[in-house]
Amino acid sequence: MARKAVATKAKAQSNVPELTKEQELEAYRDMLLVRRFEEKAGQMYGMGLIGGFCHLYIGQEAVVTGVTMASRKGEDAQITGYRDHGHMLVMGLDPKGVMAELTGRRGGLSKGKGGSMHMFSNEHRFYGGNGIVGAQVSLGTGLAFAARYRGEDTVSITYFGDGAANQGQVYESFNMARLWRLPVVFIVENNKYAMGTSVERSAATTDLSQRGLSFDIPGEQVDGMDVRMTYDAARRAIEHARSGQGPYILEMLTYRYRGHSMSDPAKYRTKEEVSQYRQERDPIEHSKARILEKKYASEEDLKTIETEVRAIVTEAADFATNDPEPDASELWTDITIPA
Repeated sequence: MARKAVATKAKAQSNVPELTKEQELEAYRDMLLVRRFEEKAGQMYGMGLIGGFCHLYIGQEAVVTGVTMASRKGEDAQITGYRDHGHMLVMGLDPKGVMAELTGRRGGLSKGKGGSMHMFSNEHRFYGGNGIVGAQVSLGTGLAFAARYRGEDTVSITYFGDGAANQGQVYESFNMARLWRLPVVFIVENNKYAMGTSVERSAATTDLSQRGLSFDIPGEQVDGMDVRMTYDAARRAIEHARSGQGPYILEMLTYRYRGHSMSDPAKYRTKEEVSQYRQERDPIEHSKARILEKKYASEEDLKTIETEVRAIVTEAADFATNDPEPDASELWTDITIPA
């Protein structure tokens, strides 16, 4: 029995997709940038430099990193909910613009008027940052419809959480996407807790990858703490959608280390649970270990990357602190005033 168990484990490990040296280093840097940026954002929130809501992505970095690596940057659209800082950073948006939006400054991606939850970049094809739970699923389906209507060879990558998975508009969107075979990949970032309620207490069926079965939408669960797995699954799902076969659902099993937002003390879970994820499942530490084991880089090389990332984050924080606030006239821009 023991031999069989060992053989099964070895087989499972052999089936884990591997990244190239360049991909592994790119993933490590991107995940580290998101982690350090979010840590700095948390500090600035505590100092009163960031107001309103602020939802950090710490722990979930492997999801958006792997998915974005599998996409066509600048072509494929991405849209998500309010936990959106990491998505923009990995897509290549300027960290200074992201941080300045958090502090409500002119140089912010939404001119300082959107804050943490409402950022946008048409140039990079990032469509938010949306504050209404589940609303981005319908919007993401609309982006896929627009791509099909215009004859574009692009895919809409639409993220939502386990809490949003129970919203009605999600299933209306599933139906439309499958009916018209729209090029959309629905990504459920299942971090186990919708605000403060565990998925086991809020969902009758907890395998969220199967929520599209009644619409004939294929889906699969993915280890969202391993960037190799998220990249491989996203690559296949995006190709499925791009080739005209219609939507695909990926449930990324991930975990957030911080509370739902900065005001959440996260008393609904034990410190031991969080500690176990940090110690045993951290996506950045696992990537670092693989890089060193495969001799893709040395400890000194990785320290250099860390130094470069910290410098980028420090520059972003300094810019976001000293950039002027928007002029009062900005209240009247970017809106439609009825005649």
